[in-house]
Amino acid sequence: MAQDYRENLVLAMDTLRAHKLRSLLATLGVVMGVGVLMLVGALIQGFRQNVIDSISSFGADTAFVSRLGQGQHMGRRMTKDERERKPLTLEDGQALREQCPAIKNLTVWISYWQSPHNVRFGDQTVSGVDFRGAEANYPYVYANAAMKEGRFFTEPENEHRQNVVVLGENAASALFGELPAVGHEVRIDGSTFRVIGVFVKPKGSFGMNDEDRRVVIPYWTFRKEYAQADENSIRFQADQASLDSAVDQAREVLRRRRNVAYNAPDNFEINTSQQDIDSFNQIVGMVVLATVVLSSVGLLIGGVGVMNIMLVSVTERTREIGVRKAIGARRRDITLQFLFEAMALTLAGGLIGVGAVETIVAAIRHFTELHAIVPWWAVSIGVSVSLFIGLVFGVWPAMKASRLDPVEALRYE
Repeated sequence: MAQDYRENLVLAMDTLRAHKLRSLLATLGVVMGVGVLMLVGALIQGFRQNVIDSISSFGADTAFVSRLGQGQHMGRRMTKDERERKPLTLEDGQALREQCPAIKNLTVWISYWQSPHNVRFGDQTVSGVDFRGAEANYPYVYANAAMKEGRFFTEPENEHRQNVVVLGENAASALFGELPAVGHEVRIDGSTFRVIGVFVKPKGSFGMNDEDRRVVIPYWTFRKEYAQADENSIRFQADQASLDSAVDQAREVLRRRRNVAYNAPDNFEINTSQQDIDSFNQIVGMVVLATVVLSSVGLLIGGVGVMNIMLVSVTERTREIGVRKAIGARRRDITLQFLFEAMALTLAGGLIGVGAVETIVAAIRHFTELHAIVPWWAVSIGVSVSLFIGLVFGVWPAMKASRLDPVEALRYE
């Protein structure tokens, strides 16, 4: 039996080598189907890792409290309920500190989204920065607030409304290049600030809205410069084992302070890093489902192409089949021969797809910050599916070849 399999495999490979161009064209659908599945899998894996790194960089033991869900102030029209929500206040943060025993540390920061903010140094300008005013304990709550250069501002600087600023690494590099940023003065929306520190680039940061574009000044300085600003946000830290308890305590305090009726939904949002990751995983699941559907179309087209080529091959080799049967080949031998050819054809297409995607993904990693990597499950599924396509779409041609009458086949011209 093993000897029969080896012979059929050798015959299949000889046939592919004898018709290289035809075999390549027949497998293009398989190459595209497997390639799309693996490429999207690699991009999703890389994007997912970047997102998880970015979300986790805030701290796995922290929770974020805001008037609106993260991103709800941008990109879509708010509902009437969202528009009527009262802003969070500095006093809300102080109440959480005092009334939530599970909270270890808490910081409040304020932003103003009515207009884009620009930072200027000489002829260099950085636009669309993430500009916020924060309390002095900001670095103790945010895990991604480590300093690359200089220091963070102190509580006296916050209380005295000093014009000092800490920049994200991207913003600092764009303004100062290789020069040290600390000690220079920059202009933010027309006001002058002295740079006292630069944040380390957070792990997993990417895109235009990443944390590396932060520009942070003292909370009370921000209130002095933007008296109309009222969009406060809160982030608090707890022991990871008691984070859920801290969230429940914070929800109870805020509902009471904001006069939320017993059976009414919250008029604020509390998110943990794990909740954000779970939400992203749900989105990824839908993308994967759509990818499988698209890949199936390509694989179906590839399978039909392979079946067509195999039927042509059966017709071209009718006399050869008659000779093999005349010297003792069984129907099973003929069936296995053509099944092996079909599976070898689609496997070759799958391997070409694997090689092409590995090359594309390597280029993506080299030229971008996306940690794209072809996951082992995508390779396994791609190769397995390509073999399965060959098996399914090779059955009919193989059965047709095995049923040929040897006498009629020998007469075929």
